Amino acid sequence: MSSSVPRLVVAAPSSGSGKTTVATGLMAAFAARGLAVSPHKVGPDYIDPGYHALATGRVGRNLDAFLCGPELVGPLFLHGARGCDIAVVEGVMGLYDGAAGEGELASTAHVAKLLRAPVVLVVDASSQSRSVAALVHGFVSWDPEVRVGGVILNKVASDRHEVMLREALEQTGVPVLGVLRRAPQVDTPSRHLGLVPVAERRAEAVEAVAAMAAQVSDGCDLDALVGLARSAGALSGAAWDAAEAVASSPPPPLPSPKLSASLEQGGPPSSSRGSAPSTPPGGSAPWTPDRPERPRPQTPDGLVVAVAGGEAFTFSYAEHTELLTAAGADVVPFDPLRDEELPEGTRGLVIGGGFPEVYAAELSANEPLRKAVADLAQSGAPVAAECAGLLYLCRELDGLPMCGVLDAGARMTERLTLGYRDAVAVGDSVLAAAGTRMRGHEFHRTAVEPGAGAEPAWGLRTPQRRVEGFVRRGVHASYLHTHWAAEPGVARRFVERCRTS
Repeated sequence: MSSSVPRLVVAAPSSGSGKTTVATGLMAAFAARGLAVSPHKVGPDYIDPGYHALATGRVGRNLDAFLCGPELVGPLFLHGARGCDIAVVEGVMGLYDGAAGEGELASTAHVAKLLRAPVVLVVDASSQSRSVAALVHGFVSWDPEVRVGGVILNKVASDRHEVMLREALEQTGVPVLGVLRRAPQVDTPSRHLGLVPVAERRAEAVEAVAAMAAQVSDGCDLDALVGLARSAGALSGAAWDAAEAVASSPPPPLPSPKLSASLEQGGPPSSSRGSAPSTPPGGSAPWTPDRPERPRPQTPDGLVVAVAGGEAFTFSYAEHTELLTAAGADVVPFDPLRDEELPEGTRGLVIGGGFPEVYAAELSANEPLRKAVADLAQSGAPVAAECAGLLYLCRELDGLPMCGVLDAGARMTERLTLGYRDAVAVGDSVLAAAGTRMRGHEFHRTAVEPGAGAEPAWGLRTPQRRVEGFVRRGVHASYLHTHWAAEPGVARRFVERCRTS
């Protein structure tokens, strides 16, 4: 099976060059032409996809070759692009910047090659003229497998400046597909972790996206860009499907011994991402996809899994909800800033990432919901919390009372913790069996003390060996963001624990 969805990858020599403005503007401009646009973002970033969704009316999706593995990039792309006329993929950092120490892995260039997609290079031309040709030539020639199909010049000062840039670029043979002048109205506010999410500034975000669309429409050759997108090579293989992923995931393994001692003695042997031990304790045979006990995904039967949302909890991969639904859950969103009760019939709770530190006073003031969350956790029901969710479950955040599920305090810090992580489940939990290996991402300016409970959630091997997070009864709380498409058994295990708890 092959697919040839027209597609472009929007890249740049470095962060701050204007990728988000151009990518979001292109998405909105194409949508204004009546095209169904599929929006994507390279890497783990949750914030840019919110602007992409606003521009296109479709869920923004991430393509991360580190978190999910290179083999899932194409299928996840095809899943998101179903029924679309064109796809726009916004890159991450500079074109060739990937996971630290891993070569090209997870870079924009890597994803472009996996998607067989042409690249549009956005260049900040504000402080150069003829040198732009050397810069573009270097990016074009660095990796012959990356096809740079055109350049969009950003922050051009004047007509004269534009002429100088175009003349220089004629020598490279790379066409100029757009020229954008300085336009402060398209700027979007930032704070300690990047852009302010769409959910926190809906009206202003709508205006910003409209301004990006207008600037791109006025300054870019949209017809040429559509033509370039149509030159993308065909992709082989099928689109990712949540129901199929859940159905083919291994059943929850038998309980395994905890790995704390192993980690202290140098850690478990290296293994593939998202895998549990091939032979469960007790000597049973390894799981294989065609074993007869493999169940089909269950249909929702009123088993409610509540998922936190609203302004304070905006970070979640779309595939998580899809996998929970495929595993049989009735996924119901709620807003911890406004709702005083959990959704009726809640059997499990998922609290993803976001900015509780910005809304600490409001979250603390919602005492009825804090008590409901604490009561649910005390009952033994499954609770999965990542980063922001971890902070919310703590005893306090910056001195303000939170849910008190964990005997730990959280506070804002000046230090940015950022990067990919290799992780192994230290013990059994509602998300994973002991020994399950996954890859994750940390991104925060907060600290939790202590950093790990008596039963840690994960043992991390990078950037230094340590244990992290908390497992307590049905609670799994950690700073680590993971992508469940890499290990769909996580969703299946969580829902089955909801059903039996």
